[in-house]
Amino acid sequence: MARVVLVTGVSRYLGGKLARLLASHPDVERVVGVDVIPPPDDLGHAEFVRADIRNPVIAKVIKAAAVDTVVHMNVIATPVGAGGRSAMKEINVIGTMQLLAACQRAPSVRQLVVKSSAMVYGVSSKDPAMFTEDMEAVRLPRSGFAKDSVEVEGYVRGFARRRPDVDVTMLRFANILGPGIDTPLSRYLSLPVVPTVMGFDGRLQLTHEDDALDAVQVATFGDAPGTYNVSGDGVLMLSQAIARAGRVNLPLPTPVASVTRDVVRRFGYIDFTSEQIEYFKYGRGVDTTLIREQLGFVPRYSTRATFDEFLKAHPLGRVMPWDAPDEPAPVSTIGGASS
Repeated sequence: MARVVLVTGVSRYLGGKLARLLASHPDVERVVGVDVIPPPDDLGHAEFVRADIRNPVIAKVIKAAAVDTVVHMNVIATPVGAGGRSAMKEINVIGTMQLLAACQRAPSVRQLVVKSSAMVYGVSSKDPAMFTEDMEAVRLPRSGFAKDSVEVEGYVRGFARRRPDVDVTMLRFANILGPGIDTPLSRYLSLPVVPTVMGFDGRLQLTHEDDALDAVQVATFGDAPGTYNVSGDGVLMLSQAIARAGRVNLPLPTPVASVTRDVVRRFGYIDFTSEQIEYFKYGRGVDTTLIREQLGFVPRYSTRATFDEFLKAHPLGRVMPWDAPDEPAPVSTIGGASS
């Protein structure tokens, strides 16, 4: 039976691209993309409906279109891009609550896919080498996007208990990077001089934007609902990424790094938050065994290849010369083991 899919957040890069891809899928009859502003790019065969998921009107959209599959992409990480921290929390948390309430009242809905984040694992010096999906944060996120993501997942789990007839899948993405997507991380690593926290060298895991879209599609058409980590294989240390980009690494004491973050934010170039400073100190690793074994999803790009694709698409102009050393064997993100 052909699907009728509702995609939230289609005015944003990934949401818009996903709507176009789903609209061309042979198993999809109709795609309805919703957002508060029109998308900047053409949605192809997908339809656009101006609707705010924070408003109960979203229930009318779902009912009118007889939507059976909801893909929630409108969980956002940038306060400035959302109109401030308060607006961001409303979109992420209140918006998700209203969307789930609408889904709960809609008998036509049979599947829900939610774009979440590995930020739910928090950041701590005591973190394990790799988080598996059944692990909890050593230190729960206390603010910002990470806290929103924890709350969003809590509401999604509550919905799954109330509607056991609906297949629910949550995808916890490591940082998404690629040729087209614009993120705080891509802007940070594009700075000629990259401020870091003295004495720390965080672990970066990256998901290529194409792999992120593929993972959502696999979850949408797959038959194994659940919660899954999504990341390219391997890790890069922050210092390695800065060197590969040919930028200058500027280690700063923690208080100075925080002040520098505020200055950079004030100029509007990077939407930095305190949680990102902590992430750059420690980094994070997630195990991807489950999504490979249960959904059969294998990313096309490793973390290193993702970063190199980003560099190819954004020729930054090298500030520092760098000759690539012999590459060591990559650290596997499967089963938490090193290869």
